[in-house]
Amino acid sequence: QVQLVESGGGVVQAGGSLRLSCVSSGLTAPNYGWGWFRQAPGKQREFVAGVSWAGDRTFIADSVKGRFAIMRDWEKDTVYLRMNSLKTEDTAVYYCAVELWGSGSARESEYDHWGQGTQVTVSS
Repeated sequence: QVQLVESGGGVVQAGGSLRLSCVSSGLTAPNYGWGWFRQAPGKQREFVAGVSWAGDRTFIADSVKGRFAIMRDWEKDTVYLRMNSLKTEDTAVYYCAVELWGSGSARESEYDHWGQGTQVTVSS
């Protein structure tokens, strides 16, 4: 059974940084694409960043480009979301997800497994 567990969320002042982690268990092979999504109160869940199963392509949403980065640790089956220069509008629950043979797509429907999410709150 595949499980994804996010951590690293918390409360941070605007302009600060956080690093989210998503640890997987139960993945039978490393051929999974990963994605980070977020959902703010009253809004639909949106794509933040993704990395392909081969690790050769990454994708970052325009709203966080230049501030966020996605990184993958193959040995630990873990993906990170580094978030710098945080803004109040980055406040959301952040979710990670995996897709077998995934491209790191922005489309939620392509992902097979999801974590429970970690709350990020950016105060002004």
